[in-house]
Amino acid sequence: MKTKSNTTGRRAVIIGGMRTPFLKGFGDFTQVSAIGLGVAAVRGLLAKFPMSDKDIDGMIWSGVVLPSGSVNVGREILLDLGLPPTIEATTITRACTSSLKAITMAAASIERGEADVIVAGGGDSVSNAEVKMPASLIHKVAPVFMNAKSKPMDYLKLAMKLDLRKDFIPQRPEVKERSTGELMGQSAEKMGARNMISRQAQDAFACQSHHRAAAAVSCGRFSEEVVPVDTSKGKRVFADGLIRGDTSVEKLAKLRPAFAKGGTLTAGNSSPLTDGAAACLIMSEDKARALGFEPLAAFRGWSFDAVDPADQMLQGPAISMPRAAARAGMVLTDFDFIDLHEAFAAQVLSVLKMLGSDSYARVHLDRDKAFGEIDPQRINVHGGSIAIGHPFAATGARMVTTMARELKLSGKATALLGICGAGGVSAGAVLEAV
Repeated sequence: MKTKSNTTGRRAVIIGGMRTPFLKGFGDFTQVSAIGLGVAAVRGLLAKFPMSDKDIDGMIWSGVVLPSGSVNVGREILLDLGLPPTIEATTITRACTSSLKAITMAAASIERGEADVIVAGGGDSVSNAEVKMPASLIHKVAPVFMNAKSKPMDYLKLAMKLDLRKDFIPQRPEVKERSTGELMGQSAEKMGARNMISRQAQDAFACQSHHRAAAAVSCGRFSEEVVPVDTSKGKRVFADGLIRGDTSVEKLAKLRPAFAKGGTLTAGNSSPLTDGAAACLIMSEDKARALGFEPLAAFRGWSFDAVDPADQMLQGPAISMPRAAARAGMVLTDFDFIDLHEAFAAQVLSVLKMLGSDSYARVHLDRDKAFGEIDPQRINVHGGSIAIGHPFAATGARMVTTMARELKLSGKATALLGICGAGGVSAGAVLEAV
């Protein structure tokens, strides 16, 4: 999807962002729903950037593991926070690119003149993923239970038809592609093999991610981005729970393959199932100045794309990042920072290899020359999803927040973001300092 030119002269700016700690699924956030995590993130955001409720025009939220009873999570967050019920809220889903999509939708809406202030972000609770019963049970039971004229004999006949093994064993929640039947890790395993990414290289990159994230925590780099969350058990969670600063390549090498016998992907070089939420505050530049807020960054361009999920499903950033850069009128050497979502180390290293390939550029980008070779040590200056965690719909907002703040703190000018996602979707975005 192409970005449309801004004809109003308005510029949307990123004021800041806040997120919950990111915790491993079925940990301390087990009793906190996706709505509860969103409430915590947005409450923290509005506390950090206080304004009148009347100034908020709307919310664009995102989720991947959506609760069936209240799929418009953004609306529920607004109501739970006690914000005016007249504030509009929309919830979208686009796999792991969801919150970046929500944020760019907010920016586009503001630049079109439809709003001045929008809260955008996303979050997921894998701990509260709904366990579904087999469809066969529903198909057999529903006609009887939903028919007011059903008699005892109908229930008896129903009981005779039910199969304990086929109808009563719940379906195990899995990150599996509907079109291919493959787990995402299985797709990444094939991707790593096809691009000749070694286990050693994957473990080295994962180790780098953990060490950089640990260093960021140690120096307080994330302290202004993370809001504490109180659990139902009375525990206050202050920090991310997945970062392992003491890990090493030697420790990671001892882990068993997670997705294929003799494979290279392990729990150590893959992003973990994670609970968390993240929110960003997006405003028109004039409104930000009027309210006394200092903008951090703005979007210079973005690109949302898709590939065949049966053919290297997670390769998309190798397409979206160059396209986003081109729409911003930039080339690789123009960027001070590159932040690439780490679904798996194999996926990251494969994408970097594709970005440096002339043949890949000719086939997928209709270009004679590659976007450029990128040293793995150049990307993700504060680590990434392998270390920090990956609540599917929160990652984009986390990346935007961290990179926008990094531009301000470092005095640098530009950052390029890339995210892959289930179903073969991807996203790229260019941030510039304001």
